[in-house]
Amino acid sequence: MPRVASLHIYPVKSCRGIDVSNAQVDQYGFVGDRRFLIVTPEGQFITQRQVPVLATIVTELRDAVLRLSAPNRSPLDVSRFASHGTRQVTVWRDTMEADDCGDEPAAWLGGVLGFSVRLVRIGATYHRPVRPAKAMPGDVFSFADGYPFLILSEASLTELNDRIVERGADGVPMNRFRPNIVVVGCAPFAEDGWTRIRVGGVTLRNGGPCARCIITTTDQSSGERQGKEPLATLATFRRSPADPSDVNFGINLIHEIRSGEIRVGDEVEVL
Repeated sequence: MPRVASLHIYPVKSCRGIDVSNAQVDQYGFVGDRRFLIVTPEGQFITQRQVPVLATIVTELRDAVLRLSAPNRSPLDVSRFASHGTRQVTVWRDTMEADDCGDEPAAWLGGVLGFSVRLVRIGATYHRPVRPAKAMPGDVFSFADGYPFLILSEASLTELNDRIVERGADGVPMNRFRPNIVVVGCAPFAEDGWTRIRVGGVTLRNGGPCARCIITTTDQSSGERQGKEPLATLATFRRSPADPSDVNFGINLIHEIRSGEIRVGDEVEVL
């Protein structure tokens, strides 16, 4: 039976992630995952697609604070719960209300990135339903691109990297794909066909494939673009039948149980 090999959360969308041994589940997904977002002063979301150096901002969650660190900068602690008013923010086609984190983190992040930004977080008035085509009543999620969770298997990455090497390039690490759940013990791309799974008592259903973007070409340590891989190789065998301009790798998941815990080592039961 497949099992969980690793778990990952990303406290600030598009910044450095955190490897965890267990993760609690709430209505939005993994607790702490993509609960903060960097936006322009006008409220438009910012990611590594436009600003790859975001990968160099290290995140750490403590009881009451989010700690931000970056090269040549003193760390900054940001309250996970305080609000400095609300503002409208936009992620893709979704516009929602978020809590502003104040001037200090905005100035710190602006110093790292070189332009004016604001840091916002999910607050009491935040509401973002999953897109209607895949949603059921009550399905909501965080500042993630489109779904609460992303799952990938190590076997799928091995298959991809074998093909990349055959084309004369270097393979890529799992962190290029920023998954939440990584599994072992299944065939390559077996996860594509998992309609519903149960992990650690949490039931999740398939929300569809994850179409990949330029972030996968970004070194997650240096924040530098590394050429055309893995997108070039994915384009040779993972084009979307629905939209050939998309290349798919990994599966989006929507949780049907809004509480619980998933641990490294948990079995993945295919329902």
